[in-house]
Amino acid sequence: MPCDSYHLIHKKLEHLQHLSKDKTLKNILNTAQPVVLSLRKNIMLQLCYSIMSQQLSTKVAKVIHDRFTALFNGRTPTSTAILSMPFEELKSIGLSNAKTLYIKNVCAFFSEEKLTDAKLKKMGDEEVVACLCQIKGVGKWTVEMILMFAMGREDVFAVDDLGIQQQMARLYKIDTGDKKQMKQRMQEIANRWSPYRTYACKYLWNAKDGQ
Repeated sequence: MPCDSYHLIHKKLEHLQHLSKDKTLKNILNTAQPVVLSLRKNIMLQLCYSIMSQQLSTKVAKVIHDRFTALFNGRTPTSTAILSMPFEELKSIGLSNAKTLYIKNVCAFFSEEKLTDAKLKKMGDEEVVACLCQIKGVGKWTVEMILMFAMGREDVFAVDDLGIQQQMARLYKIDTGDKKQMKQRMQEIANRWSPYRTYACKYLWNAKDGQ
């Protein structure tokens, strides 16, 4: 058996065994498709795509993404290429003024800081959050999504995500009246899932989509 395949199977068994200790979560795991984390290259572009797709349906986000790719004739653009593109031309793919500016901000930051995937890979989760949240237009939730979906980090908990809040409030009978107390209770529950909180979040999202 190839080494990578063995690692994925082992990791799958490991996180399922650990998360199944939570009886409420176990009910979801019993019928869920196994979650596997993936790694994506070019974190700078992944951040740009995340900004583009915020508050859009998956279908509309894909249209915007395709238009963006077409601006560069299907090639993967560099930070320099995106920064060199006139503001109005970038905006013309269907972006707001704010989103266009934020994408430019991302590219400027990566260029000025000489930030690479390799440098980010060496950082801990909180270091990545602190680093990328310096960019105007990039918040903690956005960076958490990058950690989960692009960097394959296993122990990220998106306490501010509305879908996670709704699922946990429903499943664990959490009172949503006081947001501070709600998040504190969510954190207490999620701490039991560590070091596999990313997997737990993905199972909760998938279960919500399947309702």
